[in-house]
Amino acid sequence: MMRYFKPPRRLAAAVLLTLFGALAGCSLAPPYKAPDMVLPASYKGTGSFALAHPEDQLVQGDWWKMFGDEQLDRLETSLNAANPDLQAAQETYTQARDIVGEARSQLFPQLSAQSYMTQNRQSENRLFRVNGGGPAEQSSNGYGAALSWEPDFWGSIHNQTNYAKSNAQATAAMVASARLSLQIELANDYMALRGLDSEHAVYTKTLGYYGDALKITKLRYAGKISAGLDVERAQNQLSTAQAADTDIQMQRAVLEHAIAVLAGENPSTFSLPPEELARLTIPVIPVGVPSALLQRRPDIAQSERRMAAENAEIGVARAAFYPNIQLSVNGGFEDDAFGGLASLPDSLWSIGASAMLPLFEGGLRRAEEQQSRSAFAQAADNYHSTVLQAFREVEDQLVQTNKLASEYTQQQDALKAALKVQDLALRLYTNGLDDYLSVTVAQVAALSAELATVQVQSCQLQSAVGLIGSVGGGWSTVDMPTSKQTIPFNPLHWGTGGLRQTNQGG
Repeated sequence: MMRYFKPPRRLAAAVLLTLFGALAGCSLAPPYKAPDMVLPASYKGTGSFALAHPEDQLVQGDWWKMFGDEQLDRLETSLNAANPDLQAAQETYTQARDIVGEARSQLFPQLSAQSYMTQNRQSENRLFRVNGGGPAEQSSNGYGAALSWEPDFWGSIHNQTNYAKSNAQATAAMVASARLSLQIELANDYMALRGLDSEHAVYTKTLGYYGDALKITKLRYAGKISAGLDVERAQNQLSTAQAADTDIQMQRAVLEHAIAVLAGENPSTFSLPPEELARLTIPVIPVGVPSALLQRRPDIAQSERRMAAENAEIGVARAAFYPNIQLSVNGGFEDDAFGGLASLPDSLWSIGASAMLPLFEGGLRRAEEQQSRSAFAQAADNYHSTVLQAFREVEDQLVQTNKLASEYTQQQDALKAALKVQDLALRLYTNGLDDYLSVTVAQVAALSAELATVQVQSCQLQSAVGLIGSVGGGWSTVDMPTSKQTIPFNPLHWGTGGLRQTNQGG
């Protein structure tokens, strides 16, 4: 007689759990790899013979200290601590991490407890009541627990969690990008304000010069040496310069208000004492090699993480083609009185499993998968666009930085010549060798040259700020939270202490 081998129940259960575990580790998302781009060996704006060194990067930290201005340092520090827009952006990262916690919670069994107590009474004249029909009044009391779990056989929940994690990392990079953008805006406004201070200083000196010229014309007119036309021309020069200086002061006040808001302070109580551009240092900005830009720009990192998120979403869409299986266990006690609620005869339990397989839904699942693949392709296109735009910004700032340095030298030469012409024209007019029209022309040229020199110097400083921003402001992808750091807390650790990680994504 042949005997058939019957495996022990424990062995069968172990095999079944192993199979479930293997299936639960399955992912239907395509393998993800960050896209490779062909990048040049050096930036065009650095010159034909510039050597690029990978270690020659903008250092991490407070980049604005390179300008050597304590007031700018104080303002940037205040921005990082008190700017409401930046604080609001940081909350978006906190919310993104909580979404990771929500998605990840579905990987764990869901356990709940319940209790109930009811008192019921039926009508004595109810329908179908036969021979008394049992008691009219009855109570029911009970308590129990329920356990449900959806095994992630096809990796849908894992991919939803990966989507949330990548999205949280992208949000952290977005926060870093917003922080850098606000820092750059504040520095630019500060350089522009100091430029207006320098222009005001030019006008103050020029107004004194114009006032002296007006006195000379009045003296010559009183001595019948020159015509009244000279006096009116001198007065026009003085009044026009005064009006332009008033406009400068108005522009400065508006910029001061903008700086106050960026620094998180009330414009009504905020003020900056005037200082000239000469106190600021124009730094030399190390830009590094082009390939490092992909790790230094937070907006590029944000676009790359969006791609990773959309790749995980493809796995979610593909998993929808397969059966959805749920396991559930319920147990407890029920009785019409409290005294017997813990006795074995009053116990109840149920164990169940359900599976749902979509057979025909009018192309819904296929449309969802195609949509997810299109979203991934769109994210890839956005990534390439972001990279190209980043390189454009770096090249633009490099060209501006180099050309403005030459322009400033040229403008200084023009200013020296214009000041000499102005002094010579006034001397000739005073000695009666020329008319006042030549003095007027020389004064306009000298003022324009001096203002242009200040404006070029201001543009140099703003271009340096822009170059720092275009190469990432010292940020790096190592500042971005890892996938593990996007998890807000461990659901298996009870209590309120230490639930939330403090990492805020750079």
